[in-house]
Amino acid sequence: MDDFEKCLEENLKDPEFAEEWESSAPARECMHAIIGARIEQKITQKELAKRAGVSISTVHKIEDGESNIKISTLQKIASGLGKSLHIEFI
Repeated sequence: MDDFEKCLEENLKDPEFAEEWESSAPARECMHAIIGARIEQKITQKELAKRAGVSISTVHKIEDGESNIKISTLQKIASGLGKSLHIEFI
């Protein structure tokens, strides 16, 4: 177990932290999916922004987890990656 996992495990014992961590899971999943697809395609944030028709700061904020992502922006990013957006309730 690395330091991050140890720290996370300890912090998750705090109910307030655990609730916030859980509520932010969808945003983290989007962030990881976008970063993974961009790296897989070997393109920069600048190239993704150009392809998606959004600003580079938008891509940077999304990948840094600083942005509450609109569905319309996710659609543009997906299109820029040559992918389609699929949202699912499980």
